[in-house]
Amino acid sequence: MTAEQLISFARGAPSLDIIDVEGLKAAAVRAFETDPAGMTAYGTSVGYVPLRKWIAAKHGVSADQVIVTNGSLQADAFLFNHLVQPGDTVIVEKPTYDRTLLSLQGLGAKVHQVTLREDGIDTDELRALLESGVRPKLAHIIPNYQNPAGITLSEEKRRTLVALAVEFGFTIFEDDPYVDIRFRGDALPSMLSIDSDNVVVHASSFTKTVCPGVRVGYLVGPAALIDAIAKKATNLYISPGMVSEAIVHQFCLSGDIERSVQTVSTALAERASVLADSLRKHIPGAVFTEPDGGYFLWVDLPTDVDVDKLFPAAMKKGVAIVKGTDFLLEGGKSSVRLAFSAVTVDQIDEGVRRLAEAIDEVRA
Repeated sequence: MTAEQLISFARGAPSLDIIDVEGLKAAAVRAFETDPAGMTAYGTSVGYVPLRKWIAAKHGVSADQVIVTNGSLQADAFLFNHLVQPGDTVIVEKPTYDRTLLSLQGLGAKVHQVTLREDGIDTDELRALLESGVRPKLAHIIPNYQNPAGITLSEEKRRTLVALAVEFGFTIFEDDPYVDIRFRGDALPSMLSIDSDNVVVHASSFTKTVCPGVRVGYLVGPAALIDAIAKKATNLYISPGMVSEAIVHQFCLSGDIERSVQTVSTALAERASVLADSLRKHIPGAVFTEPDGGYFLWVDLPTDVDVDKLFPAAMKKGVAIVKGTDFLLEGGKSSVRLAFSAVTVDQIDEGVRRLAEAIDEVRA
């Protein structure tokens, strides 16, 4: 099976046809013309200072509350490494991002997964856990178009979570890289914007709105915490990539970021709709919730489908998926995550048809 024949629902990344290559080229030229000394130097561990200020203005915070990193995954790692010690309890959603689970397990954390409902994490289940005596250091929440489930956290639950964090003394890590890729509905307030007690640390990324290759993400949080992380970042790498951050800064300043978000959102809304229609047509036993934005759709297949068998069978058919078991401490044996971001509309139906064939084979 060649790369050209493979239809991949595995990677959560925009396809080349919806990346603003020309806009990025122009932004690169402007960056080198505007600030050649700043963007070619080491810089500081807090990131490219003009971009740091732009991000601070976007979130209505002071610049000393922002650190710009090499992608949001590194922002996650900085926060986890700073706050989580071996044996600390951490709350995550069920299911949650697979790399989050791997990172926390690698740090020796005690991870509790709390059920994800159609309106986000089950806050009643979380409260019961807290009232039972569990005292988390951190709760990792992906509020918008969650990876892998595509679920959006309701405004009511956002406020409840912040109140619980204040009451029980834990930090909410609002991991929010998909927030701008909205297909329908109104934008909801971030937990960062609701927080008046410094219990929320927010992360986001330009990977999903500009392109994955820039590797630019960031953290927003209390100034003291950001300063402590910046000191550790200095020892790790002196500074993140100034060239890419300066290019992103120019891309944002020009307004190209808004056009890029619109292009990506429009394309992915169509792809998500086509994917849902194809699943209904080819895999009528599939259960899923159509996302209101983002990159992912979570599918519960009939219980007699074992994803450990389905994965290699699908690959032989030329379709890549991610097993649901990757996102859970237990369970997910009949679930898959499908990313619709990197597949074009004309590939989706064929990809789902191949997946349906693979499902029939493993059920036989």
